[in-house]
Amino acid sequence: MSATMIVRDLASGHGDRTLFSSLDLVVAPGDVIGLVGVNGAGKTTLLRTLAGLVPVEAGTVTLSPPTANVGYLPQERDRREGETVRDFLARRTGVGPAQAAMDAAAEALAEGAPGADDTYAAALERWLDLGGADLDERAEQTAGELGLTVALEHPMTALSGGQAARAGMASLLLSRYDIFLLDEPTNDLDLDGLRRLEEFVGGLRAGTVLVSHDREFLTRTVTSVLELDLAQQQVSLYGGGYAAYLEERDRARRHAREDYDEYADRKGALQDRAQMQRGWMENGVRNARRKAKDNDKIGRNVRAESTEKQAAKARQTQRMIERLEVVEEPRKEWELRMEIAAAPRAGAVVATLREALVRRGAFTLGPVTLQVDWADRVAITGANGSGKSTLLAALLGRLPLDGGSAQLGPGVVVGEVDQARGLFLGDEPLMAAFGAAVPEMSDADVRTLLAKFGLRAAHVLRPADTLSPGERTRAALALLQARGVNLLVLDEPTNHLDLTAIEQLESALASYTGTLLLVTHDRRMLEAVQTTRHFEVVDGKVTG
Repeated sequence: MSATMIVRDLASGHGDRTLFSSLDLVVAPGDVIGLVGVNGAGKTTLLRTLAGLVPVEAGTVTLSPPTANVGYLPQERDRREGETVRDFLARRTGVGPAQAAMDAAAEALAEGAPGADDTYAAALERWLDLGGADLDERAEQTAGELGLTVALEHPMTALSGGQAARAGMASLLLSRYDIFLLDEPTNDLDLDGLRRLEEFVGGLRAGTVLVSHDREFLTRTVTSVLELDLAQQQVSLYGGGYAAYLEERDRARRHAREDYDEYADRKGALQDRAQMQRGWMENGVRNARRKAKDNDKIGRNVRAESTEKQAAKARQTQRMIERLEVVEEPRKEWELRMEIAAAPRAGAVVATLREALVRRGAFTLGPVTLQVDWADRVAITGANGSGKSTLLAALLGRLPLDGGSAQLGPGVVVGEVDQARGLFLGDEPLMAAFGAAVPEMSDADVRTLLAKFGLRAAHVLRPADTLSPGERTRAALALLQARGVNLLVLDEPTNHLDLTAIEQLESALASYTGTLLLVTHDRRMLEAVQTTRHFEVVDGKVTG
């Protein structure tokens, strides 16, 4: 069915901290609204509020018609124990919960409960609308098209990372919601998955609100952009797509700065004039007192009249200041300004594989023979499940080989942001986990550095595994700045980072002089980061 979501004067926050307020939005059929803002601006909170998973603190969220089906598809970190692929697809498409509601209604109907007829009819209609009647048939077909070769009864916890990504994509392609709320749908997708996602979103007749870090995906899909500006405490809606948003945002920020500068200059000039006029008036009063005994009555009158005129001018200038329309100074937006500390240069040969072979169940990487030299900047690409992360682990000596050899060169100091952000997954506080990795840093220096990366007092004392993926990514990037590295290994570094932080990372990579191994599907990053070599991984075979 065609459905519209209407949001009026919505507000939300954490404790006494406001995330956004006075938010008005209409999501109509065919709209694709990109939701942008720095990490912590409230993007996920907004999606969860629109989905009805978070209570509305202020304002309203209404649906037309009220029975419209809203699908919130978050980027899940964990796979549920005991859940099969089939169960996963049913849950994510909403068919599973709709089936449970229909079964409960059928049981109530059989027992003759009052109103059971209407309840069952509504549950059946919802189940049909969500595609429950033919989900199994469509699931088999879609899984095959995506290359998900495991049976649908296979446990989700037993899937590889690439297989799990394909299952997530299948759940989206099978969904038949009236309004879609998508939180980071591009994470972990390979280039084929991104293409399919773009086609799916572009072909939707349903209204869509999505969060994504992928600038190329935003450029190709969104029809408007909703910006949550945490620094200015403003919510702004820009029409015309992502490229138009960037231009209009920069223009608006430039005009805001110009308006404030003009106001500040005008106010400053008036204040200077008022101060000068008060000075003249006070000087006239002093002169009048000093010459009070003067018998020159005319002179006394002239001085008094002059003093009164200066006082009147000062009052007039003060009124002009008070009548000025106040322009608030644009608050400086927080920026991640990172550097990657360089360790002393390693040898000419950084890492080698010689006929290296790795077997993981039915998957085999290799045999691979390659050499990475000092200052090589290597892009590593390939489909999900092709073996990119396995190749990195073999190069770094993290995996036992089933054949051949692997060796790191002398003096190699590895700095890594892995795909799982595994360094900060324990239950110890972030402060302790970070400090253990750089024991030479004082606690005060650790706090200062983490604060620079947006991780402040509220974060550093929390267990590391309670941080969001974006926060753990920032911690991993902070570690690169804290200790020198000469072999930088980045596995999907843009996942969970906001757009500003991605641009800062690209800037830091431009000035990094060591050896780089970069795994990414971010098309803009591949263009922005200058690489000298390219390894393509296809079904466990490496070329390049």
